[in-house]
Amino acid sequence: MSLTAETPRPVLTPPVRRQAWRRTVALIASDTAAWIAGFTVAAWARYELALTAGALVRVCAVGLIAGILHVVASWLCRRYWGRYPLGSLPEVRVLAYTAMGTAALLLTGLLLLTERPIPASVPPVGGTVALLGMLSLRMAYRYHRDRSLRPTIPSATPVLLFGLGSAGQALLRAMVSDPRSRYLPVGLLDDDPDKQHLRLDGVRVRGGRREIAVALRESGASTVIFSVANADAELIREVRAATLAAGAAFKVLPPVRELVDRQISVTDVRDVDINDLLGRRHVVANLQSADTGLTGRRILVTGAGGSIGSELCRQIAQADPAELIMLDRDESALHSLQMSISGRALLDSSELILADLRDAARITRIMTERRPDIVFHAAALKHLPLLQQHPGEAVQTNVWGTLAVLEACRGVARFVNISTDKAANPISVLGYSKRITERLTAYAAQNSAGTFLSVRFGNVLGSRGSVVTAFRAQIEAGLPITVTHPDVTRYLMTVQEAVHLVLQATAIGRDGEALVLDMGRPVRIDDVARQLAAQTPKPPQIIYTGLRPGEKLHEDLFGSGEVDVRPLHPLISHVPVPALHPAEVTALDPHADPDKVIEHLARLSAQPDQGTRIGAPEVPTTPGQWTSTFPSP
Repeated sequence: MSLTAETPRPVLTPPVRRQAWRRTVALIASDTAAWIAGFTVAAWARYELALTAGALVRVCAVGLIAGILHVVASWLCRRYWGRYPLGSLPEVRVLAYTAMGTAALLLTGLLLLTERPIPASVPPVGGTVALLGMLSLRMAYRYHRDRSLRPTIPSATPVLLFGLGSAGQALLRAMVSDPRSRYLPVGLLDDDPDKQHLRLDGVRVRGGRREIAVALRESGASTVIFSVANADAELIREVRAATLAAGAAFKVLPPVRELVDRQISVTDVRDVDINDLLGRRHVVANLQSADTGLTGRRILVTGAGGSIGSELCRQIAQADPAELIMLDRDESALHSLQMSISGRALLDSSELILADLRDAARITRIMTERRPDIVFHAAALKHLPLLQQHPGEAVQTNVWGTLAVLEACRGVARFVNISTDKAANPISVLGYSKRITERLTAYAAQNSAGTFLSVRFGNVLGSRGSVVTAFRAQIEAGLPITVTHPDVTRYLMTVQEAVHLVLQATAIGRDGEALVLDMGRPVRIDDVARQLAAQTPKPPQIIYTGLRPGEKLHEDLFGSGEVDVRPLHPLISHVPVPALHPAEVTALDPHADPDKVIEHLARLSAQPDQGTRIGAPEVPTTPGQWTSTFPSP
């Protein structure tokens, strides 16, 4: 027997022990029989089928000796090198070594004898035949075992797998080795010509994307699973369209970034979502894993209950900070946030702070008492149409609220202001106010000891009030989907991407800059609406309402005069931001006529050489002056 073969783990129950011993004895007997048979065949061939009875006895005796030597050699291999699963490639390799060693030992012994009981050619030839016999036995066992592990048609859905890369092959192995799997692979699809007519784990390649309909019909599969882990969105859409046109269901394997540090399993298969269809590249996941300096630091996040703030808190909590302070004015949002991080929401710990940025005195007291090392400023009003109607609210929260936080954070090591692509060449109240926060942050960078910078990114998929969330709400309510313009485009990011960028900023951002992520190509919002509509049994109507005041047809990543420079990483741009003295924003009157407020915000957001300041007091421009200028309520 090859003792490198897989044997059951020792258990306490006598029936299982007896079964294990029976398997061991059977393998010893079969391996010994293989040696005897191999030597017999070799001698039979040597004597040209004229093997006498006496010679046959001698051959069988030497074959029995070879079998015993093989058992001893296998035991030594197992004793010093460990054993391997029966029929596995490592077990086959060790089996070949022991067979060659046994044949060589017998051959050496025969060559030393003056009278040889069997011809010297028998050990090498007989050893080869014996090895083939032992391998055949193991392959038969492996085939029988693998077939017994396959799910059956009554209990599993027959599927086709599209994509035979490393992820697709791992998923295939997971499916065919789990008898309880809900999927049974009955065919494979891949566009690679070299993989055509290939058979993996007993499953045949039936063509590429053009053969989807034929493969579904011939195999009887009812589902196609897209198993290309990092595919282009166009390919996903094409394969999905062909699958749905053939009347089958379509599912996907998540991207590799979601499967890091664990083995692919059948449970990873899921329905397609809008991220797959839009093809967000998730470029931030490819950024160097730089030390963001969060471990052991006191960190405060404003707007912690929002989409960006809550994801920031969740990822920061995993970095083992000395203290994570979460500030928001929405008590329900803080309740949900604490539940998502710690699994409880008693709201009785000091990590949660209920406060409003408009209360500058309270913000100052909080910063003085808690003394954070790093501050992520994510609190803001963000809905463009509402702010366009009520610009005074943007003044009080986005502008004055940010100024209150900046003045209270003069002693922090790092301050990261969350901005938006609407701050580049702004034409809306949201864009004006966020551009002003970038300029105020740049002023703080010039006049404070710490590092103060901004991070600018696009729309966040799935956030509250985002276009995808709105479309899904309309679909669920049975309403038409409303799109402003058929050609409108936006840069879209997942919340994980946005937060990765913000955390990278703490490591590579420089004083006074705005960091801009390479967000790939802008996405047509009409395409988003149509992709979501196509996933419903009865696609809703799409209605175009026209661009609203302050909306652009196409967003900008860089403002006028800003250059795309990437000195530290090929995926992150660094743009300088002109400083704005805090005293300039004190002239803003949130209760004035909305048109006057918007005009004043536009002037303050403009570059120094793009317009004359209106209504602003004379302010000092000497660097180093950073005095409290926050307007009184």
